[in-house]
Amino acid sequence: MKKSISTILSMSLAMGLLAGCSSSSSKETAPKNSEETETTQQAETKQQVAEAIDTSFIKNKQLDVKYGSQSETQKLDIYIPNEGEGPFPVIIAIHGGGFMQGDKTGTDLTAMIEGVNHGYAVVAVNYRLSGEAIFPAAISDIKAAIRYVKANAEEYNLDSEKVVAWGGSAGGNLAALVGTSGDDDSLNGQNTENMEYSSEVQAVVDWYGQIDFMKLDEQFTESGITPKIGERSSDDSPESKYIGGNITENIEEVEKANPETYITKNDPAFFIQHGTADPNVPTQQSIDFSEKLTDVLGDEKVELTLLEGAVHGGEPFNSEENLKEVFSFLNRVLK
Repeated sequence: MKKSISTILSMSLAMGLLAGCSSSSSKETAPKNSEETETTQQAETKQQVAEAIDTSFIKNKQLDVKYGSQSETQKLDIYIPNEGEGPFPVIIAIHGGGFMQGDKTGTDLTAMIEGVNHGYAVVAVNYRLSGEAIFPAAISDIKAAIRYVKANAEEYNLDSEKVVAWGGSAGGNLAALVGTSGDDDSLNGQNTENMEYSSEVQAVVDWYGQIDFMKLDEQFTESGITPKIGERSSDDSPESKYIGGNITENIEEVEKANPETYITKNDPAFFIQHGTADPNVPTQQSIDFSEKLTDVLGDEKVELTLLEGAVHGGEPFNSEENLKEVFSFLNRVLK
């Protein structure tokens, strides 16, 4: 595992989206208590989502493309670089929002959209949120979107053999889960489209994703950082809502939602970044995950960068300096 700990100074560190998480249930039904009092953090997230990312500079794009038949939510946007002949390697951009909010046009995808300026097509995906369907709906949707991209690669001038999953927070969890479960069909859920294609990816960029729900509270206590979202073992935590019940009472289901569960030697290369002052997802989540990946994949396929003093997303991650590191990794793996 290659570790590089960077200190990035900024006058203002913008908070990212709610810490998200995965959970599991075979029924993919909405949880019973869907009408909850909106928290301050949720309100902040909605405001960020309302500020849609500017993609006006991209000339070639296909918006609201349906990739599944389970829900109207199952749509994606395809952005093609303004220059180059293709076929283009693909970034699957996965938004965050605690699995309860967020959108494929949200500003948390700013860094991923920048991929079009580096020769990558970017596919931003909407997936079913916890108010509509619980686990494995979200990961099932992301896998279905990847299969759609591969099935229609020629039409959109995409390289189906060079695909990276990139997400932050809840999106980071989903990206990591896509990476480790690529050769496992147990998370396909009820989506049956394009099953002749694999949902495997060649690389993963995991930004501050939560990996092990059961350790979130414990790690916050050990870090001395006060979590902004409160205890994750509560009934109304993002993790519990998405899993369909309190995580402490659904340990087997939580295990199925944990990316570490599916690690094998066939997994793709991982690039993981996390802020050391993150109040939404403990930094230790990424440290532990990178170590477990390294044990199986080796040092050359796993890179971990800790951004000193950074919180949950914002400028330290989106800075030009940091994005150079991300795209250097992607270029090395995919080009």
